[in-house]
Amino acid sequence: MIKCHLSRLMGERKLKIADVARETGLNRNTITLLYQETAARVELDAIDKLCKFFGVGVGELFERVPD
Repeated sequence: MIKCHLSRLMGERKLKIADVARETGLNRNTITLLYQETAARVELDAIDKLCKFFGVGVGELFERVPD
């Protein structure tokens, strides 16, 4: 299972979904799905924009955890 740490990163910076959407140019729905960890797939461009915005690597945004 892949765990997304977007909600933690946003919480640490006190950001709202609208803030991240505005700053990254990503669709609000994409961010919401990642935030709630319900996304079935994510475009590489979206991952790149989020990593760049938060200043983290892919391994800090996503983590594989055993089922």
